[in-house]
Amino acid sequence: MGTPTAVVVGVGAERGIGAAVCRRFAAGGFHVLVAGHTESKIERVASRIRAEGGSAQHVVVDTTSEADVEKLFDLAIAPGAGREPVNAVVFNAGNNQVIDFRSLSAEQFESFWRVGCFGGFLVGREAARRMVPLGRGTVIFTGASGSLRGKPGFAHFAAAKAGLRMISQSMAREFGPQGLHVAHVLIDGGVNGDRLRKMAPGMVEQRGEDGLLDVDAIAETYWHLHQQPSSAWAQEIDLRPYKELF
Repeated sequence: MGTPTAVVVGVGAERGIGAAVCRRFAAGGFHVLVAGHTESKIERVASRIRAEGGSAQHVVVDTTSEADVEKLFDLAIAPGAGREPVNAVVFNAGNNQVIDFRSLSAEQFESFWRVGCFGGFLVGREAARRMVPLGRGTVIFTGASGSLRGKPGFAHFAAAKAGLRMISQSMAREFGPQGLHVAHVLIDGGVNGDRLRKMAPGMVEQRGEDGLLDVDAIAETYWHLHQQPSSAWAQEIDLRPYKELF
């Protein structure tokens, strides 16, 4: 048996969900393909994993490009000597911004949908094509509060996230009986990562200890989902700080 392979799509800053998931799977003995659109960021994540004794390779990917996603999974299915074909896939790509519905352009709406939903379709489809014949593996999609409800100023975000949730449900029902575990994780609250710290620097202090979702704690849940026995698979799980209202 060789080293198992994981693909994490949508990796950005080192203090973010994607990077934390990469580190957790590497710590669990996986060779990790660190995929994202900004080479400098994903290279730093992969370098840190290697510096800590793990195995990682960064791959520049536009998740809205069918050709890019296909090339990524070509690599994932044949990751190199001593490594097993892809066994775990995480789709974490997405963006967010408050936009008044009356000001929302068609181009903006489509852009959010392409990254948050269409990209998930491409990754999910290629994962199913490569992993179902193997009869094992896990595919995890990162969701959000907007997966369940649309708030003022977030119609574009909620539409993309709700669509991604439906992709995950359809895949789970179609491929679960064939051995592929498909799960959707609702991130219902603020994430204590670089993006939030930059956009709302006072929020960490305002929320207090454990008032925001810790990225490494989120990654631990993703790892647990991959480790679940097939007699008790979770299709959807929601995560929030204990102080978060819902």
